[in-house]
Amino acid sequence: MLLGSVTFLLAIFLPRKYSVPSLEARADTHFWQLQTGSRIAFVQIPAKAPKKPFPIIYLHGGPGGHVRDEVFSYLAPLADEGFEIYFYNQIGSGKSYRLEDITEYTVDRHVRDLAAITEKLGSRKVILIGQSWGAILATLFATAYPDRIERMVLTCPGPIFPVHQELRKVTAPDSLHLRMPIFTNAQGNEKAINIRSKAINFFASRFGWKLASDNEADAFATYSGYQIDRSTVCDTSKIPGMEAGNGFYAGARTFKRLMEVKDYRAALGTIKSPVLILKGQCDNQPWGYTKEYMDLFQNHRFAIIPSAGHFLWIEQPQLSREVIKQFLVDSAK
Repeated sequence: MLLGSVTFLLAIFLPRKYSVPSLEARADTHFWQLQTGSRIAFVQIPAKAPKKPFPIIYLHGGPGGHVRDEVFSYLAPLADEGFEIYFYNQIGSGKSYRLEDITEYTVDRHVRDLAAITEKLGSRKVILIGQSWGAILATLFATAYPDRIERMVLTCPGPIFPVHQELRKVTAPDSLHLRMPIFTNAQGNEKAINIRSKAINFFASRFGWKLASDNEADAFATYSGYQIDRSTVCDTSKIPGMEAGNGFYAGARTFKRLMEVKDYRAALGTIKSPVLILKGQCDNQPWGYTKEYMDLFQNHRFAIIPSAGHFLWIEQPQLSREVIKQFLVDSAK
């Protein structure tokens, strides 16, 4: 009995190590010190044609994710059309700084950081490209600062919060030929989670305490992210490799606060800026969640990207980028 208790406590409180890549900064990484107190790592790709009036800001997934290496090369060709592009890692992820008080990782903090970034850029309006949770962040920002939105591209968006769970049961038209990926997020979580990671998440989410160092927690986030990312493709031979950059505490605490946001659907219905909604044929997000965006936005386009999952850039980079480019060029006329 005593030995079992000791073993259990050691499993919870003894630090663990994970065999994951180290986090290296890109050579072209720069930093913004924002008025919110956040120190944010970013990469800028200058326009390579006559500069368009409004820059693109890319919002990565998560929460607690990061800008993956492939995304830079995926969207960089948009600079050839005259778009200046900014990629930044949200506070607590990538090479952006970690907060000592993890209760400060909030949805509002991310929105205020994005507002401060738009002010840094000195642009009256911006174009947002949001992936998954990044699409949620884009819409939250748009409801708070509608006058700063020129256009939005939402790729495989996560659900609008508070989530209407009945939307999971909405069936897509047969004509869309949607299909579920072979792996699920739940399978990835089941493979990655251990007793200590559960305890770390519990203390972080419930009390705002750090049971593990940022290094250990982020290493687990990298490992578990890799397992979950197996659900982001149609073709399992193209499962993305493990890549460092996820921020565990930023993810856990932001998600907790995301569950508490007030319903902002009515505000989304008043946004008149053009919106492009893209969904991979094997996107792991239920069809009903995507359709809700289409029902709310007055001025939207929608496209299915065939033979692609949640990460469009892995299996259909050229096709999905062309759809994005056409939307940006057309809606600028």
